[in-house]
Amino acid sequence: MLRIFCKSKITNAYITNKEMRYSGSIGIDKAIIEAADMMTGEQVQVLNVNNGERFTTYVIEEKLGSGKIVLYGPAVRKGEIGDELIILSYCFLESKESHNFNMRMITLGKNNQCKGK
Repeated sequence: MLRIFCKSKITNAYITNKEMRYSGSIGIDKAIIEAADMMTGEQVQVLNVNNGERFTTYVIEEKLGSGKIVLYGPAVRKGEIGDELIILSYCFLESKESHNFNMRMITLGKNNQCKGK
């Protein structure tokens, strides 16, 4: 049997920019993507702490070390610059392998820089 687990969790992320003229996604600094074990194109769930919005989209890579968290396309309607986000990715695991699985947790610090795993 397959079970769905939270694979990666990024907390304390803040929206730095919004760009309406795009087909939709969330841009994340490459350093954060790597620390969270995410990939470009991977589906994520985005939770806006400020307004309670939750939406599903996919990751695109922003410049390494830029600290950028950018809402693109229709997602711009889900938050404002400065809003705090939690970004989650999930995976499917067999019951056997799930017992040894550990979620990757990333907490961001000032300017969306990785502060810890």
